[in-house]
Amino acid sequence: MKDIIVIGAGPGGLSTAMLLAHRGYNVRVFEKQGYIGGRNSQIKLGDYSFDMGPTFFLMKEILEEIFTETGRNLEDYVDLIEINPMYRLKFGEGKTFYPWSASEKERMIEEIERVFPGESGGYLEYLRREEEKFQRLIPCLQIPYSNLADLFKLNFIKALPYLDAHKSLYTSLGRYFKEDLLRLSFTFQAKYIGMSPWEAPGTFSIISYLEHKMGIYHVKGGLNRLSHAMAEAVVEDGGSIEVDCPVREILFEGRKAVGVELADGRRIEGDHVIMNADFAMGMKKLIPDALKDKYSDTNLQKKKYSCSTFMLYLGLDKVYEDLPHHNIIFAKNYRENIADITERKIISEDFSFYVQNASVSDPTLAPEGRSALYVLVPVPNNKSSIDWEREKHSYRDMVMRALENEGGFEGISESIEEERIITPADWEKEMDVYLGATFNLGHQVSQMLILRPHNKLEGYENLYIVGGGTHPGSGLPTIYESGRITANLIHREV
Repeated sequence: MKDIIVIGAGPGGLSTAMLLAHRGYNVRVFEKQGYIGGRNSQIKLGDYSFDMGPTFFLMKEILEEIFTETGRNLEDYVDLIEINPMYRLKFGEGKTFYPWSASEKERMIEEIERVFPGESGGYLEYLRREEEKFQRLIPCLQIPYSNLADLFKLNFIKALPYLDAHKSLYTSLGRYFKEDLLRLSFTFQAKYIGMSPWEAPGTFSIISYLEHKMGIYHVKGGLNRLSHAMAEAVVEDGGSIEVDCPVREILFEGRKAVGVELADGRRIEGDHVIMNADFAMGMKKLIPDALKDKYSDTNLQKKKYSCSTFMLYLGLDKVYEDLPHHNIIFAKNYRENIADITERKIISEDFSFYVQNASVSDPTLAPEGRSALYVLVPVPNNKSSIDWEREKHSYRDMVMRALENEGGFEGISESIEEERIITPADWEKEMDVYLGATFNLGHQVSQMLILRPHNKLEGYENLYIVGGGTHPGSGLPTIYESGRITANLIHREV
């Protein structure tokens, strides 16, 4: 039995731990916080429950496969609820659009023709071509990229005509849709990786395709229940998870990772060390300076990072029954708002925001007649000069006005019983997210595949990384996949 050390009980670390524990490895997970899940964890405010981070469960097939590989059925551990229509999109021009998944294709066609007459043919072409792209790309996202030879494997060569990496996501969607707002309806998903649709490579049209083809799911009790289910599986197969147990440093013999030193002074030896910390923060804090090389503090600062998010978690004494589960409210000038976030790095007065009104689908999140409202506003990461301690209350008030005036949440200020704010500064200081970049390293072509930090971290022995900072990228499905890739790498080496 090889000894496996996992630093961090986020979704990537848990998927790796789950697979390796089932395969007979001695798995020990050490989590700094007093809870599991990382950004996929729960926030409790009185009788109200919220997801800290992800609220869209896409491509559930990946996690279902991981559970199946360990002899389990995901739905024995969690209750899944499909959300359809998937979300409400409200544009600055006053239009409101309710997209349906492809399981309700006819309803989606009707909705497109209602809001964007004459554009439904482009939607059908989108489904057809993006299915081809999906089938070509998925095999490329399920293998590691450790050297240049991986770029010349047959699967990758076959996928090249479908990558669209030379185009922006917004331009790529132009082949299907003429209407600007309809194009935005299929490109705003770039925000899931913290990027602008005018900057994100066209490759990422696959994200909106996954939504439309496979649907969007909610987990009863919140998506954080997925982390708890995985942790339960780890323990059932003999693994251990210690919370409130920070790792101070990874221990090396030469460039070979041989264990960890914990904050309480314990030194734990291991045959393989898996880092599930935020990538840049983990490199900064856990690797001895003499061994950092290409990931020195100076080089980390030069990399490109996603935007951050300003978060509100609101426990309300009412339920907005007439508003759907997921709501995306676009800025009047969406492109300028994006430029404020990614280029100018300033606070926008005209901003886009997302609201999860989950209590209309899941009454377990709040007491009867009450609701748990989750609000996310994309904002610049901490490369900006914004003083969030000074700005957070005035910004919060601006968001509250937008919720009422643009979002349709009338009377919300008078209904608040519980409230918590998380700013970009909080993401960095309290949750150890480098620059508060909530979606980790950016997904520019220069930071994808072999150019992204490798799952078996290059330049080291027995040191692996999982999470949004490695291949395949950020977002729950790809983070789970990073865990599976890493587990398979270790298993093949042994």
